[in-house]
Amino acid sequence: MLHGPGAMGEPWQPQPQRLAGPGNASVPSAGPSAAGWPGTAAPGGGGGGGGGGGGGAVSPWDIALCATGTAVAGENALVLAVLFYTPSLRAPMFLLIGSLALADLLAGLGLVANFAVRYLLRPPSEAAELGAAGLLLAAFSASVCSLLAITVDRYLSLYNALTYHSERTLGFTCAMVLLMWLLCLGVGLLPLLGWNCLRDQSACSVLRPVTKDNAAVLAVTFLLLFALMMQLYLQICKIAFRHAQQIAVQHQFIATAQATSTRKGLSTLSLILGTFALCWIPFAIYSLVADSSYPAVYTYSLALPATCNSLINPIIYAFRNPDIQKSLWLACCGCIPSTFSSRPRTSSDV
Repeated sequence: MLHGPGAMGEPWQPQPQRLAGPGNASVPSAGPSAAGWPGTAAPGGGGGGGGGGGGGAVSPWDIALCATGTAVAGENALVLAVLFYTPSLRAPMFLLIGSLALADLLAGLGLVANFAVRYLLRPPSEAAELGAAGLLLAAFSASVCSLLAITVDRYLSLYNALTYHSERTLGFTCAMVLLMWLLCLGVGLLPLLGWNCLRDQSACSVLRPVTKDNAAVLAVTFLLLFALMMQLYLQICKIAFRHAQQIAVQHQFIATAQATSTRKGLSTLSLILGTFALCWIPFAIYSLVADSSYPAVYTYSLALPATCNSLINPIIYAFRNPDIQKSLWLACCGCIPSTFSSRPRTSSDV
């Protein structure tokens, strides 16, 4: 791989070669064939990430992705630990939150693994590259599907409020989560089964080593799932308003409290949909229209917010939950603050 100066035996050749092309001796294993999610160029090369010239320089964008992945893994590991060591958190809702935390944990580990494959593995391995890409595909697919499952669960808890707890058993939820994970693991195996552009670099998408056509399929699927989530949340909003009005008519004296609860639910909906859309929609649309010829800096600048969604999910879905908050307080200081609100969750707290 490394052609040493002077190996050809002529004394006047080595020095000009060493001065004219320092990248020739250091870049081959970090060029366009190196592992790259989401990069489309060599680390620090081309229009990619501001990593500077050759010499094996580490791109600041890749460092940022690796640091984000580490934070994502640590935060979601905390959520899983709380759910695992708290026997009272065994309801179907917490199982779905655990599925989301596991998916985001694997996504964080995938970002770290991708960094290691790109910069630490010498010589580069196609199997390692495809494995890291597959882990990221499976993890982020499971994260999005878990968000959809939580949305469906919230919708059913309002739409079938009377029969929800008898129909939505823990066993049924476990079976659905297992089926979802098998599907997402199948998506993660696609790069190893031929959904890659390692043999045809011109077919690469911004999600290297996924091909342009396959990236377009993934992007369209994601946009359809987001549209379904938005429709479900609109229905949740309508049901919550109707419940609030019915309670207000029957109990005039709690109308103000119920209106406050409804407003809180609407703010939660706005936070959920707004965060998800801001983090993922730009990257999904870009993956749909762009290809490997686009400067990698565009890919990095859109992929980083998308990965940050896995950093925000625990805050929205786990740490804001009163039961998980209680468990965290007990684990950290052995007590529950006297100011902690124990108000039961109503149908308007969507």
